[in-house]
Order: sequence, then C-alpha cells, then structure tokens
Amino acid sequence: MTSDGGRASHPTGLYVLFFTELWERYSFYSMVAILILYMNEALHFDVARAGRIYGLYTAGVYIFPVVGGLLADRALGFNRAVIIGGVLMMFGHLVLGVETLPFFYTGLILLACGSGLLKPNVSTLVGNLYRNRPELRDQGFNIYYMGVNIGAFVSPITVSWLRTQYGWSVAFMSAAVAMVLSLLVFTVFNRHVAEAAVKADEKSVETPMTPAEARSRVITLLAIFGISLVFWLAFYQIFFTFTLWARDSTSGTWPPERYQTFEPLGVILLSPVLVAVWAWLQKRHAEPSTPVKMLIGVVLVAAAFGALGYAGRIGGDTGRVSPAWLIAANLTIAVGEIALSPMGMSLVNRLSPPRLRGQMMGGWFASLGLGGFLSGYIGRFWDLLPHSQFFFMVVAILVATAVPLSLMTPQIKRTIARS
Repeated sequence: MTSDGGRASHPTGLYVLFFTELWERYSFYSMVAILILYMNEALHFDVARAGRIYGLYTAGVYIFPVVGGLLADRALGFNRAVIIGGVLMMFGHLVLGVETLPFFYTGLILLACGSGLLKPNVSTLVGNLYRNRPELRDQGFNIYYMGVNIGAFVSPITVSWLRTQYGWSVAFMSAAVAMVLSLLVFTVFNRHVAEAAVKADEKSVETPMTPAEARSRVITLLAIFGISLVFWLAFYQIFFTFTLWARDSTSGTWPPERYQTFEPLGVILLSPVLVAVWAWLQKRHAEPSTPVKMLIGVVLVAAAFGALGYAGRIGGDTGRVSPAWLIAANLTIAVGEIALSPMGMSLVNRLSPPRLRGQMMGGWFASLGLGGFLSGYIGRFWDLLPHSQFFFMVVAILVATAVPLSLMTPQIKRTIARS
C-alpha cells in the first residue's frame, strides 16, 4: 500500500471511513434512542413485548453482518456491500417514520439488513488500510472508534429535541439525512479506500497459514466473541431499562433518552486518559494483554450495574433518586467500552485467516447481536422484579460468564503471540 504521507502516518482512507461510520452511527443511535419510548408510549406495547422486539432488532442489526461479511467476501466486494447497505438503511429510516404498525416492522427489517451489509465491511476496510503498517492498526481502530462515539453522543441530543418539538415521524426520518451524508462521504472520497477494498491474495500478500493454525485462530476468536457477548448484553440496557429508569426513577426534567449521551461522551473524553494509562504501564512492562483488557471492561460494567442496584435499594425501587447514579453508571460503562470494543475489533482483524476476514468480522458483530437479543430478553424482568434486583441479576450474569472465559486467556495470548 502506498502511504498517504509516510509509513508513520495514518492513511487518508481512515478519515473517510471515520466520517462514513460517524453518520451511520448517528442514524442508528438516534433511532434506537427513542425506540423503547416509541413502542411503550405511541404503540402502547408493554415492557415485555417492547423488550422482545428491541432484542430481536438489535440481534438482527449485529447478526446479519455474518451474512454481510460472507456476501462481501464471496460476491459483492467491500465497496458495493457498504453502498447497498447504506441505501437500505436510508429507506428503513424513511419507512419507520410512517406511524403505522406494518411500516414499523418493515422499517426495522430494512435497517437490520442494511446494517448487516455496511457495518462489518467498513470495519474490515479499516483493518485493510493497515496491511503495510500493522504497528498502527490499534491506533487506527481507536481513531475510527471515536467517530462511532461522536455520532452516538450527538444523536440522542438532536433526536430528543426533534421528538419533543415535531413528533415521532420527524425524529425517525431525520436519521435518513444522516445516511445520505454517510453515503456521500464514502462515494465521493472512495478513491482513498479503493486499495483497501481489494481482497488480499493469501499467497502473495500475507504469510501462508496452515489449516491447523487457521482452526486455532477461529477457536480463539470464538472465546473473544464470548467475552464480547456478555459485555453487550449489559451495555444495551442503556437504550432499554436505563431509559425506563431515567423516565420513572430519576429526578429531574430531562427527556429520558438524553441521559444516553453520557456514555459516548465518556468514551470521547476518557479514551485519551486510558490510552495514556496503557502507555505508562507499557513502559513499566505491566500493560495488561488485550484479552485481560477486555475482561476488565466486563468487570467495570458489572461495577456500574452494582452501583445502580444500590441506588435502587436506597430509593429507586419505589421512588426517584439523583440522576448522578445514572450518569456515573454510564461513565463507568464508557471506560469498560474503551477497554473492550476497539481492541476487540482490532484483534479480530489481526487474527482472522485472510480468506475469512469478512466473515470473522461478521462474527464479532454477531456477538453484539446475541448480546443485544439477550438484553431484550432479560429486560422483560424489569416490571417483574424490584429494579435493584434486576440490576444485581445482570451483575450475576456478567460474573458467572466472565470467570470461565477468563480461563481462556492463556490460549488467547499464545495465539496473539504467533500472529
């Protein structure tokens, strides 16, 4: 690959993909920010039904990338997959803005299919930009991930204002504008990612890999996907039970979806801090390995839910408590996300056998999808248990799953050392 300014610099294509994903994530998070409220208040779904639909939709958004990655690897190529996915998402947001039940379900299906084509292939392109500068890959994914979180930060603020001023339809359809901007960035500046969109020839570009090594890497990635799944099971409560907690159990006058801004804001503000901490530890030969960082992310999320469980015990179960509890929980989850998500994407790109890279990136997003589905499934207990017990139940799930997965850490570290 020809450098856009020297081997030590990041390629221009990274910033094209940064803004492509920023607007795509804006569209996604603006819609999901109000989805539970729309189902509960406008469609009059009870919490259990809303949770099932929320879980199935989130699962579709992140499981369809398995198919999207396969289609890109075998038929469409990365560029066409991203463009087709973006167009489907744009129409999905427009259809969702028609406030009838058939259009509601059709819009969700279009959005899930479009995301399945766009998300894994944009992420794969990011990794492919660093074929000749692998030492910068982790940094590149961190920069790219900032685009994700800028979109996630701005969207709840904007969509809550549109919802309160103009209603549900305008709020939902505004996300289509974001997808137009995403597609424009990707197509107008596509020359900067054209080389990354060319599939690697395993024999000539990358070191040949034995079938045994390929199997070992796939098994290792399955363990990574397991760590990811339990993290996202808890994370996606931000858009479900956290929103209901904000509406019903938090004092203040803010629209409930606006509290969702604190998690991506935490990622934006605290990412440089955590990167500096890792660098400080690295100089002292004490930096945690990538799988350990991911497990730290799970522990931090468990701590956030434990704090909300305590807040429920001291008043939130039956009345209202300070919004500081919810804000602190979101910020703690943000640190956990920094430790887990960008490192996980980079690791998938690094360890995947070259001919399976699109599918393995799809597998990463499938772990998000299964986590999202389970988040909707366990959310049905929100109205059946005191809120404190619900939050402590999530803590128990995180701990019970993370402990056995931590036993896989030595195997993961050995595989990374061979890559």
